[in-house]
Amino acid sequence: MMFDLPDSDTLYDALVARDPGFDGRAYVGVTSTGIFCRLTCPARKPLRRNCVFHASVADCLEAGFRPCKRCHPMQAAEPLVADLLAALEADPVRRWREGDLIRAGHDPSTVRRAFKRAFGMSFLEMARLRRLREGFTTLSETGSVTQAQLQAGFESPSAFRASFARLLGVAPGKLRQGARLQADWIDSDLGPMVAVSDARALYLLEFADRKALPAELKRLAHDAKGDIGIGRPEPTHAVANALARYFAGERAEFDIPLAPGGTPFQALVWGALRRIEPGRTRSYCDLAREIGRPSATRAVARANGANRIAIVIPCHRVIGADGGLTGYGGGLWRKERLIALERHYARDCVT
Repeated sequence: MMFDLPDSDTLYDALVARDPGFDGRAYVGVTSTGIFCRLTCPARKPLRRNCVFHASVADCLEAGFRPCKRCHPMQAAEPLVADLLAALEADPVRRWREGDLIRAGHDPSTVRRAFKRAFGMSFLEMARLRRLREGFTTLSETGSVTQAQLQAGFESPSAFRASFARLLGVAPGKLRQGARLQADWIDSDLGPMVAVSDARALYLLEFADRKALPAELKRLAHDAKGDIGIGRPEPTHAVANALARYFAGERAEFDIPLAPGGTPFQALVWGALRRIEPGRTRSYCDLAREIGRPSATRAVARANGANRIAIVIPCHRVIGADGGLTGYGGGLWRKERLIALERHYARDCVT
């Protein structure tokens, strides 16, 4: 069972004291260096504001941290996962296939199960997202499809365009600078996210591996008459900063103008979602009663699933009437972790 982390102040005290009681049960990621360590690491201790704490090596890697070369936190990780993550880090633009895993002496089904346990996605899915992220970064900096294709390690510009189109619903060459709607990546503790904003509001925030994302982006591009490009308007800056504070356990409020679209009924449901306090959960029946539509439980569930602004409109706080987790577009493993994270905020809520 996953160790339930204490609050960040307790963990920072344990880091300063090099408390061996947390060894293998908690890790610290240092945002100023991009490194993660055991709490017993002999290196000089970072400032409190630069520390984020995680319960596993997998969480640290998913958040983008590299393992420390002094305390070697990867040694406690499953060797298969550690070896392949190291290979991915060494060559993030490599185009991995199942044949590569076989030639390296790995059984693809074993690798798939190991990565699903650790991350909720397969190794090949993780490698594809990493490759796309490298290309997205280059494209946003240079505007060059060719440079982006080369940076992302694709075999041809057409291969890059095809993969990019699957994610965004728009070929890279059609994403122009200065467009009204602009898309960008945001790294989070639960994996990369895609945000779309204009100068005034956030239109979309989704995990990059969500199956509905390409269709959602395609609808946005259609509504904007193709006026969609790559960039980071102020609402995207704001939500990136707010997410960093959220995952660090500092603040769960998102004071960001939103443009979630939807029908009047969906807007009613999404408003009710935003009134669920951090650290609390509600059932679909609860939400239906709250909006004055007690017989509309199924319609409420559909509206919940149609939400395209993850975390900020907290559809992850809705559970089944029996208290069990129900479907979540970002994956039930993420829903479980988000609910666990928000227990930290529960003490600040009014019962």
